[in-house]
Amino acid sequence: MGYSGTGKTTLITRLIPELKKRGLRVGTVKHDVHGFEIDKPGKDSWRHKDAGASMVLISSPYQMAMVRDVDHDSKLGELKTYFSGVDIILAEGFKNSGAPKLEVFREEVQKEPVCRNDEQLLGLITDSLTNLDVPHFPTEDIHGIADFLVAFFELAPSQESGLMNAAS
Repeated sequence: MGYSGTGKTTLITRLIPELKKRGLRVGTVKHDVHGFEIDKPGKDSWRHKDAGASMVLISSPYQMAMVRDVDHDSKLGELKTYFSGVDIILAEGFKNSGAPKLEVFREEVQKEPVCRNDEQLLGLITDSLTNLDVPHFPTEDIHGIADFLVAFFELAPSQESGLMNAAS
């Protein structure tokens, strides 16, 4: 959680390797209310979708991707079904998901934390002083944030997936 430009993506890209060092398999999901394209016009998979396929699965020995038509903006809990073989899912976006949240707060970007009154706020990642009654982590304390997530979700390698809106 946090406004654009606060460092949400940076936080997630720094948390992933820290959690992986602990033996955890990490999944991520990014919410984009504006829509997106992951394939380039002219590529075979794009041509399949452009021709009218409702779902296209792209597979190689190294990775897989799916493009699928949907009839609504999926809720975070619905997307969890697409994740298998991960220990934690970090989500960016989904401000109103009802999932546990960490907020990245920077005074130079926003005046007050977005989650000030959100009961699902677990902690604040900030270098500013605030009076919110949740744990605070400096923006550079990736190890401490990872420790907190592991303890809060009681994570260990190969457990069922936790669902965390880690910086929406």
